[in-house]
Parts: sequence; structure tokens; C-alpha cells
Amino acid sequence: MAIMTSFASFLITLLLAAAVCTHGEESVKDSNGNEVRLKEQYYIQPISNGINGGSLAPRVISPVCQLRDISETFTGEPGVPVSIAYPPGFLTPLEVVKTNFNITIEFKYNDDCKEISKFWQVYEFIYDPILIGGRPEEPNSHFKIEKVGEEDGTNIYKLTTSAGTVGAIPTPQLVLHLTNDVAQFIFVKFVKVKAATSRVEKLGLRMIPF
Repeated sequence: MAIMTSFASFLITLLLAAAVCTHGEESVKDSNGNEVRLKEQYYIQPISNGINGGSLAPRVISPVCQLRDISETFTGEPGVPVSIAYPPGFLTPLEVVKTNFNITIEFKYNDDCKEISKFWQVYEFIYDPILIGGRPEEPNSHFKIEKVGEEDGTNIYKLTTSAGTVGAIPTPQLVLHLTNDVAQFIFVKFVKVKAATSRVEKLGLRMIPF
């Protein structure tokens, strides 16, 4: 209870900080304070919420070739890295990711399924889940990164779309969906993958079992 109360207080602090932030564009920074760059790989890690504490990954479902929702791994699990890009047709000399610009998010891993993409999308359903299988040219695969504050010197962000904010259904494993319920918003940081020590590459794909 104390953990969740502390997290609720931190949530309120972040929202208050977001209210006074400008809505201008700035470079998204990773957990080391470096600019998040296109074509690089990062873990998207929710800030501590007293539940799991890992990074985001698509859940494993059998058979493999079907749409999968996105959840948080358990503490100590790295999750699955993503790459961030601007949508097709957005011509820019930028090599870094900017806040408040439309972007696409793609998981980077190999499996035997070639029919379904690894791009994130908002799937219009009862609770608007965030799934893989998106198409980068489609509006429902476009997200924005908005800065909401800092924690211990690390920039904290939320992911949004034109229809709402990425949140999580409060189950034993946080499952991402689109919401306008402030209590369900998730806040994240970006952790750069170190190619030489990536556990994803050494140990293989680590996703959430269904």
C-alpha cells in the first residue's frame, strides 16, 4: 500500500510538472541524458509502479502469427528493444527524435512470422489495446512522445496519440491500451541498448508468456 501511495504522489507531481511545461519540440533524451536517435535501439521502460518494473515487450501467444498485445516484463528482464522513426513521407534532415512529432515504434526481434509487422498500433476495440501488427503509413500507428518531467535527473515521458494517451490496464501484468483516464497513464524512460552486452541478443527473445 505504501508503494502505491508513493507512486500516486509521484504521478500527481509529474502531471503538475507537465501542466507547466511548454509544448515546443525538444530532443528526447535517454536515461544517460543523450539524444534518442533514429535507427538506434532502446528499451521503453515504465517508471516504477510497484508491480513489475521491467521494460515493454509483446506477449508470447501461440500460434506466433497473430496480433499480440504489449505488456511489461518482470523486474530484471530487459524486455524487447524498439526503434523509433518518423512516418513515411515525413521528410526531415533530423537524425534525432523530437517531442510532439508523429513517430512510429517498432519492436526489433526475429521470429518465424513474416506476415505480421512489429510496428505498434492502436487497435480499435472495446478498450483500444496497443498491439503489434501496425502499418507505419497508417494514422493508428502514429504516436507522439511528450515530456512530463524528470526523476533523479532522467527525463520522463508519456506516449500519446490524437485520440488519447497510452496507459495500462491494472492487471498482474500491465497491458497497454489507449485511455483518457489519468489514473491509468504510464510514464516511461528510454534506455539505450548496448550492442556488446544486450541480453536480448545473447539469450534470445524474452517476451511475456500468455
